[in-house]
Amino acid sequence: MNGKLTEINGELIEIRGKKLYVECYGSKDKPPVLYLHGGPGESCHDFSYHQSIRLGEHFRLIAIDQRGVCRSDVIHVNEEFGLKDLIEDCEALRIHFHIEKWSVIGHSFGGFLSLLYVSQYPNSIDKVIFEGPTFDFELTSRSLIRKTAKLLKNHGKPELHDKGLLLAESNIPIRELTEKYMDLSDELGENRMEIYRHNHNNPTDYNGYYSAEEWDDFYERSDLHYNLLREEGKIFESLLPKIKNVANPMLLAIGKYDAVTCEKHIEVFKNDALNGEIHVFEHSGHTPHYEEPDKFKKVVVEFLS
Repeated sequence: MNGKLTEINGELIEIRGKKLYVECYGSKDKPPVLYLHGGPGESCHDFSYHQSIRLGEHFRLIAIDQRGVCRSDVIHVNEEFGLKDLIEDCEALRIHFHIEKWSVIGHSFGGFLSLLYVSQYPNSIDKVIFEGPTFDFELTSRSLIRKTAKLLKNHGKPELHDKGLLLAESNIPIRELTEKYMDLSDELGENRMEIYRHNHNNPTDYNGYYSAEEWDDFYERSDLHYNLLREEGKIFESLLPKIKNVANPMLLAIGKYDAVTCEKHIEVFKNDALNGEIHVFEHSGHTPHYEEPDKFKKVVVEFLS
């Protein structure tokens, strides 16, 4: 079994006045699991591509494109939107499906959302898996800048390496820091994904289901989503202090070579999580769900079962 997505089981469902794109895999009698993608502004597509069949054998997997992202309805000009909408959408979706309690897998920024969700609605959630999460955008940005600087040096741009190290230690505002990271990472060109990926053997076929024009439209929506969250600014508030207040079982699932979940994240989780476990994927960067898809499935099934 290759575990790859063979058919998209997606539909638009109106949640709190907005149509969200939702995919469902596995039968309704299996334990429900919600997947929250990263970004802000990515998609559930690559997770579904690699894990829908694998996890659908064991769970009722529900994966969404978050409000305003990709295949979900676009956020219109002057429409109210903020971080809290993403959390309330999760809870409203649970109620829509008549699910008493579900587990959550949050990747990257989805991990940020998952921690907010379980903090606000602990009784709606059984267990939480944080896959390569950020709980603090400033710490993550500085870590990513350091890794980017190293890669720039490896690719023959030592002057940008030095610039990156200075940037990582600077005292500029968090939002400006994240923007400068994006600019610096663009200097890697076609090598940019080396920041995130360690194992390149299991790529996602992004061209397999939608045209280039459709993907362009999807990502325009995602850019708007991300820009609105940056303007609001709440994504730049650290969630690390919330970890110690969560009683639900939590798993921190991280790639050995991932710079997103930096050492400070791991240290706080290890010290503060009341009911926490840590699993390190030895051959992964930021995305164990497709860098080590079979191992990822095994870890998820063991933890959630």
